[in-house]
Amino acid sequence: MTEDLSPAERYAASRQRAAEQATALASFREMYDFGLDPFQIEACQALEAGKGVLVAAPTGSGKTIVGEFAVHLALRHGKKCFYTTPIKALSNQKYADLAKRYGADKVGLLTGDNSINSDAPVVVMTTEVLRNMLYAGSQALLGLGHVVMDEVHYLSDRFRGAVWEEVIIHLPESVTLVSLSATVSNAEEFGDWLDTVRGDTAVIVSEHRPVPLFQHVLAGRRVYDLFEEGEGQKKAVNPDLTRMARMESSRPTWGRDKRRGRGVREADRERERRQRTRVWTPGRPEVIERLDADGLLPAITFIFSRAGCEAAVQQCLYAGLRLNDDEGRARVRAIVEERTSSIPTEDLHVLGYYEWLEGLERGIAAHHAGMLPTFKEVVEDLFVRGLVKAVFATETLALGINMPARSVVLEKLVKWNGEQHADITPGEYTQLTGRAGRRGIDVEGHAVVLWQRGMNPDHLAGLAGTRTYPLRSSFRPSYNMAVNLVEQFGRHRSRELLETSFAQFQADRSVVGISRQVQRNEEGLEGYKESMTCHLGDFEEYARLRRQLKDRETDLARQGVSQRRAAASTALEKLKPGDVIHVPTGKYAGLALVLDPGLPAGRSNGHRGFDHHDGPRPVVLTAERQVKRLAAMDFPVPVEALERMRIPKSFNARSPQSRRDLASALRTKAGHLVPERHRKQRAAAADDRELARLRTEIRAHPCHGCADREDHARWAERYHRLVRDTTQLERRIEGRTNTIARTFDRIVALLTELDYLRGDEVTGNGKRLARLYGELDLLASECLRAGIWEGLNPAELAACASALVYEARAADDATAPKLPSGQAKAALGEMVRIWGRLDALEEDFKINQTEGVGQREPDLGFAWAAYMWASGAGLDEVLREAEMPAGDFVRWCKQLIDVLGQIAAAPAGGEAPSTVAKNARRAVDGLLRGVVAYSSVG
Repeated sequence: MTEDLSPAERYAASRQRAAEQATALASFREMYDFGLDPFQIEACQALEAGKGVLVAAPTGSGKTIVGEFAVHLALRHGKKCFYTTPIKALSNQKYADLAKRYGADKVGLLTGDNSINSDAPVVVMTTEVLRNMLYAGSQALLGLGHVVMDEVHYLSDRFRGAVWEEVIIHLPESVTLVSLSATVSNAEEFGDWLDTVRGDTAVIVSEHRPVPLFQHVLAGRRVYDLFEEGEGQKKAVNPDLTRMARMESSRPTWGRDKRRGRGVREADRERERRQRTRVWTPGRPEVIERLDADGLLPAITFIFSRAGCEAAVQQCLYAGLRLNDDEGRARVRAIVEERTSSIPTEDLHVLGYYEWLEGLERGIAAHHAGMLPTFKEVVEDLFVRGLVKAVFATETLALGINMPARSVVLEKLVKWNGEQHADITPGEYTQLTGRAGRRGIDVEGHAVVLWQRGMNPDHLAGLAGTRTYPLRSSFRPSYNMAVNLVEQFGRHRSRELLETSFAQFQADRSVVGISRQVQRNEEGLEGYKESMTCHLGDFEEYARLRRQLKDRETDLARQGVSQRRAAASTALEKLKPGDVIHVPTGKYAGLALVLDPGLPAGRSNGHRGFDHHDGPRPVVLTAERQVKRLAAMDFPVPVEALERMRIPKSFNARSPQSRRDLASALRTKAGHLVPERHRKQRAAAADDRELARLRTEIRAHPCHGCADREDHARWAERYHRLVRDTTQLERRIEGRTNTIARTFDRIVALLTELDYLRGDEVTGNGKRLARLYGELDLLASECLRAGIWEGLNPAELAACASALVYEARAADDATAPKLPSGQAKAALGEMVRIWGRLDALEEDFKINQTEGVGQREPDLGFAWAAYMWASGAGLDEVLREAEMPAGDFVRWCKQLIDVLGQIAAAPAGGEAPSTVAKNARRAVDGLLRGVVAYSSVG
């Protein structure tokens, strides 16, 4: 085609080609053996032009190429580049990739666990490390040209998201920011904010998946396509699935076996269901065999439970599944033995190494947070090499780890969110299924959902077809943030900085829409007022009387409920350990033995005090051998002791045998007792004078006799409702304006009260708080200030510091945790008392924990395990006592090591020499051994 161009055009084209060849992008493209996608080229060109970029693209689309171009640009211009990731495993993986490409001498790694070549021009780190550098004014920031924030959509995370915004706001203006995000529906809004706080930012959004994704449902022995084949954007749901769902919903559910008077066993029920229909939920080994037969391996099966992942591997092993040949088995064993050679033989037995290895040799593995990090890394490595073909994983695997598969299987569309079982969101579905389809290997990816009884194909199609994953800020000021900001900028400038957060940006934008709604409501109120006008009198006054009557009736009913609750609470306060009661309602209704009356803090008879705002919460042993802490809702009526029983001193609530024996004694002694029926009392409304007065006034009002009274009343009710809604909207406008700054003001006021701040001056106590990062930063600072850790040996200090980081996965407070004796126990008790004082102070200053601000109660559940490990106990003994998986134990130890390092580095507040810093360093040495020290890189 060049011969068709004029000489001038050929010259211009030649000049353009020469200019392109001289760009950094041209030399960067030569480093890859594949061409770049249009969105990657657009983002790289914007970067080279000196702009910041936000790239929002699906998982597996190659957006990290843009981050790697930022590394290339920084090295080309003699600048530094920091590459931040949300999790340590992803940091380790990215470090290995960049070190391989640019050489280990040019790439460093900084996480809570590792520090490798930290002065290199390119450093991979977790986002928290960069935040801490910014607040500390680290020299490493000198010469910084680019910062890549991988998985920037993490700023929605309610626990850690604020860190991303802190970094974005506080990075020097000279630094170019590269933000890489999953596909989000409000990328333009996020880009507008970045434009405001960081300057010129190009927003590049790509919805295109390089490997197309096909959606399926596996029911019985058949794989159904979720959508019908057809043209156009809007795809119809497969009618076969709709028909199956309709047929299954019309069948009766299999109930109880009338002849035997008990529930049919699950296996019998499943067999009967299979006989009546060809549709059933296939077992895990069946699923893998079917995928293998259809050429859909390797596959990741997402099971939203750690125990479920481990059980799935065992089920496949028992079924005799083998996905590797002899050569593959030998390669797996060689790799595994090399990667685990540093783990002592006695620890391998404890960690379940041999069972894990057998699964790997067969090409099957689990992947979840409860596993030892080394084991997880081996699974990831073998999966990428194609030597593990079936992985059963929790959703944590979807968070950025590079483990693409040909297929992704979802067992259920419901997961536990920490509070309840909830449907997964379209965003979560997209994130999970985004793993399917390996670029450069697979022609297509496959998402397979297992058929479950009651499944709605239209709901599944909605999940698969929706791309709504809005980015919502979780930014909230913290105590540590406040002192660091005031130290650097003063109170006034700090307040202005916080007003530039994405949280405030979103709040301010939402106010515009609310203001328009208020205007529309005010126009509507005029029309409603006209429609309720009555020719006989003032209908607004009449409607007000009717509302007062209704409100009074509601108040009296509420008072009755309150009185019944108070009576029930008073009755609970009289209970003593050994009382036999009948729980009137709830999940644990029936006979129960009181183990602990569960009185609120300060009235606990030496037992660990709980601040129960709803009254006593007794711990009971039910007749079914369960030890549970009950709530007020279980006692709608007063309860009395039916009988007394002696609780053996040897009773251990954690021992199944102890529970079984005591429950048996309970049934024997009190199984025949029947509680007295509670008599209902006369309703307060029957004798209320205010009700009688209002009824008389209503009957005497002129509007009461109007023929159109009820029609007017309906308009009056609408008018009242719209007035109420408008008032609420006006409050929302007021509440959303300057919300972040108001929270900051309250935090500063509390810190001033505690002498951490004096105006714009940060005191010695404040300087110490500025170096303590974490959820319980203020509690840690107050403990250091009070000197409660002085005189503790390293193991005791480790036990106390564990309460600052540990948080139990399940909020089960039925039994008090085991604690070290002596000084450590006293110090832990003092920590809880200090927290109680801070909690009361936060309430006074209106600092609300539900909004993500403030100090949660320290959790003492890891203190004994930390004490044992720091004291040199063996892994087998510690894991048995801690009753937790090795991976969890290692993770909590590493977080504990991190906080101990902060305690050791925090400036001393008092004049007297402190032993805490020295013992904190010794505690770190005591913890950093064995499995905790096995942190591999690459």
